[in-house]
Amino acid sequence: MSIPLPFRKRARCTERDRARQDWIDERRREARMVVADVAHHSDYMLRLACTVLAQHGETPEEREDARLLLVVLDAKTPRRLPAPDREDRT
Repeated sequence: MSIPLPFRKRARCTERDRARQDWIDERRREARMVVADVAHHSDYMLRLACTVLAQHGETPEEREDARLLLVVLDAKTPRRLPAPDREDRT
């Protein structure tokens, strides 16, 4: 006789939750590396890293610092230019 279904489900959820948490930890680590090396990364990468840290930062201070850096980046380029039309290039 096999194990009842609800018990299997918990084991899968636990494995999935662990895998998800590992994935989030890895993204958080990568985001911290990008923010630590601001001079060598594009504004787009910095925005992406700050968004990750603002949502998934471990401490309230880390989340707030990421939000503040996003404000600084937005102040640096308040209106990002749209992609130029291809028709103008011909």
